[in-house]
Amino acid sequence: MNSKQMKQIIRVQFVLAILVMIIIWVTLMVSTVAASTGSTQEVTQSDNLSGLGIGAGLAIGLAGLGAGVGLGTASSAAIGAISERPEMFGRTIIFVAFIEGIGVFGFVIAFLLYLAIGG
Repeated sequence: MNSKQMKQIIRVQFVLAILVMIIIWVTLMVSTVAASTGSTQEVTQSDNLSGLGIGAGLAIGLAGLGAGVGLGTASSAAIGAISERPEMFGRTIIFVAFIEGIGVFGFVIAFLLYLAIGG
């Protein structure tokens, strides 16, 4: 794998990471809107809890999906790069760790929403 292919893979992983973070942000916004009480309509306590539950499920599910796809691609590229040039180990592990962080962020957000439900 040459450096041009590796840069292209890194760009794709970066775009996937940004998309997952946007999805997590939208999930938080949806759960916040669902949990807030509107002045024009009556929102019951069960509606609040279901909105937070849906938000927690989406946060962990979509973050896990995005991190899984990213880790699969980046890890295979990292192994290929390391087999050709062993001195690339540290650099490639950093990229893989950043993608792993996306899954952790999704878990933390889902856990915070779970605590907001009162679980």
